[in-house]
Amino acid sequence: MTFNPVTAMIARIQTLYLFLVALLAALSMMFPFWSFSTTKLYFITDFSSFPDAGILQVTSNYAAAIFSPLTAIVAIAAIFLYKKRELQQKLILLGMLFFLGDLLSGLAAAHFLNQYLCTCIAFTHKPEAGLFILLPEPVLLWMALKGVKKDDKIANAYKRL
Repeated sequence: MTFNPVTAMIARIQTLYLFLVALLAALSMMFPFWSFSTTKLYFITDFSSFPDAGILQVTSNYAAAIFSPLTAIVAIAAIFLYKKRELQQKLILLGMLFFLGDLLSGLAAAHFLNQYLCTCIAFTHKPEAGLFILLPEPVLLWMALKGVKKDDKIANAYKRL
């Protein structure tokens, strides 16, 4: 029986969790985060900006557009670092921070557009699919982190024998 490193990487459950995080982060860029309905419909998505709403809204929107791909890249990188568990744990924690940055910047963009529209006209607003796609990410990252710690514990116990 030969050892195949690719099979070992795929056989770990945290690989699935990290792949799902990368997939969700990429999908969140394709769907609107928040919508505002007035006489016309406004969607907050990555790289969409409303310059009239102010620099804070534009900056928050572009920050969300930066954090989404960073979360996906970090999750993919963590998959391939399965032999370096300590570095993998740090990348998963970094992915959690990027998720938090993505969520908060998206909410800030929605808030600043809300403030802008509130002074002008009557409107309704609601969260969209982009927000709900993001929400499972921290749970999946936490489960991946637990899996890496479990692997580390098993490896250290094996080294003692």
